[in-house]
Amino acid sequence: MSHYYVNDENLAHKSITQSFELLGERFTLESDLGVFSKDGLDDGSRLLLETIAKSDLGKHILDLGCGIGSIGLLLAYFDKNRQLTLADVNQRALDLAGTNASKLEVVDRVTIVESDVYSQIHSKFDTIVTNPPIRAGKKVTYAMYAGALDHLNEGGRLILVIRKKQGADSCMRYLETLFKEVIRVKQKKGYCILVAQK
Repeated sequence: MSHYYVNDENLAHKSITQSFELLGERFTLESDLGVFSKDGLDDGSRLLLETIAKSDLGKHILDLGCGIGSIGLLLAYFDKNRQLTLADVNQRALDLAGTNASKLEVVDRVTIVESDVYSQIHSKFDTIVTNPPIRAGKKVTYAMYAGALDHLNEGGRLILVIRKKQGADSCMRYLETLFKEVIRVKQKKGYCILVAQK
């Protein structure tokens, strides 16, 4: 079986158009089989965007495990001063992120990179955001959290969304071993937004 957190070049295609409202605006994104939350904006990403889209995230932001770009592209859309890097291991998702960047007219402020966690990420950022691929396992997700330290500017933040029943409490305890400060800033429908500051 194929998963959204791997590259499956043999998977069939099916053009899917997502349409959803967020923060008083309507958005339409292109999707396909083999990507995360292919049919629409998932509850975790929605809560993350509702929580941080209009807050101060600094100028340089990394969306790690970006999928079709739902989080990173909308962060670019809501603040014209932001420069976004979108990274994922799934090339199909990245191709869709490029299409969606054009739809949202943010191409000039977005860099899209195929990267297995941080393997092709060589910059530092003010903020790293992620809706981590929990089903890929802790080896992957904890590497995303630990690797953030080397890719954040001093005082930078890792911001993530995670479900309580998928290990939010243990994730927070792990983050507390790495970061100066970890805060649970929001909780809704079983999802938690965690902010870890370097």
